[in-house]
Amino acid sequence: MILAETPRRKLVTQLVNWGHWFALLNIIIAVTIAAIYILNSPAPGSITGTFYLFTNWLSHIGFLTFFAFVILILPLCYLVPNAKAVKVLSSILAALGLALLAFDALLYNKYGVHLSLNSAELIRSETQTAIAQFGWQQWGFLLLLFVVWLSFQLIVANALWQRIDRLQKRKLGLPIGGFFVSCFVISHALHVWADAKLYQPIVQQDNMFPLSYPATAKTLMARYSLLDIEDYQQRKALQFNQTIKGIIYPAEPVYCSVDSSKKVLLLSIVKGELPSSIASLSNFEHHYLLESSIDNGITTVLFGLPELYHSALKSYSPLLLQLPRSMGLSVSVYLDNTSHPQLAPYQKDWQQFTREVFDASSNLSIGFVQAEKLDELLTENVLAQYQVIVTTLVEQNAFKNSLLSNITINKAMSSLEDIAPTALNLLGCAAQAKAYSTGDTLTQKGNLNYIVSTQGSKVLLLTNNQRIEIMKNGIVRVFDLNTGDEAFSQVDPNILSQGIKHLSRFSAKRSIKPL
Repeated sequence: MILAETPRRKLVTQLVNWGHWFALLNIIIAVTIAAIYILNSPAPGSITGTFYLFTNWLSHIGFLTFFAFVILILPLCYLVPNAKAVKVLSSILAALGLALLAFDALLYNKYGVHLSLNSAELIRSETQTAIAQFGWQQWGFLLLLFVVWLSFQLIVANALWQRIDRLQKRKLGLPIGGFFVSCFVISHALHVWADAKLYQPIVQQDNMFPLSYPATAKTLMARYSLLDIEDYQQRKALQFNQTIKGIIYPAEPVYCSVDSSKKVLLLSIVKGELPSSIASLSNFEHHYLLESSIDNGITTVLFGLPELYHSALKSYSPLLLQLPRSMGLSVSVYLDNTSHPQLAPYQKDWQQFTREVFDASSNLSIGFVQAEKLDELLTENVLAQYQVIVTTLVEQNAFKNSLLSNITINKAMSSLEDIAPTALNLLGCAAQAKAYSTGDTLTQKGNLNYIVSTQGSKVLLLTNNQRIEIMKNGIVRVFDLNTGDEAFSQVDPNILSQGIKHLSRFSAKRSIKPL
């Protein structure tokens, strides 16, 4: 009893009690800062996913903060015999820790990565760039900001110390601890279930928070026949991340020459029906329209990339337009409305666009027109001077549509992703299409014997006689390509894996600044 009542023992008890309240306040601050991760990530899209997000957010950030308290601040309460020194040191550690969390949140917001050895090179290069641009005003502002933040921590630490006896009477430790423990158990239990089911609204959150390692139990479940591990591994291999934080476009530098004597005319119907035939143009019947809207169709024609990447392409100029223009060729685009600012330098009004086509003064003319305009544009003189491709962005026969052209098509199947590489090839550019598109040149047989693309949240893979749809959770549905009826037949998982890998070539783990 005498030992328990010594001043040193009493001070340690007070410091430990104070430390728990100090940790709780900083948990609240850390949880608030961590809201940045949530605001800059896609919504889960389901009630279960949102509930998991809420419990994981509170429990994971709370656990990280409390763990930092246990290993950094709690030892000070026992080792440092001065309360003022403990408060000052704890405030400095808390200020630094929360600043580090805020920096990680901003890093995730901009680049989609967390502080780690893998991101060290990125951080180093960005820091060098930032330091080179900083003047004394910026350094002064950052120093002032940290001083204010540290002062806040010191004020809070002193306020809690002065009220520690009153706070201890509230007996809130057990309910608060029980709440966070419940959130922790619930979030990890939900993740075990979601991981086994490959439930995307939860699984897609795995890398949202720093130092996040959610629980899994696949081996244990398989041991008790609660999970078919082979089926799980196949479905997981077909998982595809629909959320693109960044894009590498083009995937590699494109070097090629062009022929200034070549003339290419690309026309896409945005209203009305594509005629079954046009004089001097052959009808290629194995062409497929996979885009979910006309706007997505326009973007696919210009970039040669599927819907998956469209949101990440808003700051990029299409290589189909940029490359010929940089080599001195005349490029013109007709489009009534566009939300893509990068098209402005190439856009022409209808009179100017048609005049350049009729005069053959444009090397590459791309028009998104109504079907009734085709007769006006496709005169005998135009057909004689231009290599022409006519497609439609309006669905006519489910996925299957026609493509009209006066070039020789050697591919067995085609989609809108093939238009951009075909046009550049017709202009004389011999660069590999895989550097800037998921499509291929229509005049060549191509390396793939299938078409793979995305539509909304689905991955579509078309073979000679099947349309295969891969859902977000890895479930595969097979349809007859001609009739559209569902076919309950087996598919080669190797083809599916190859197709998904083909689609993923342009995705970046961090955002890449446009050229």
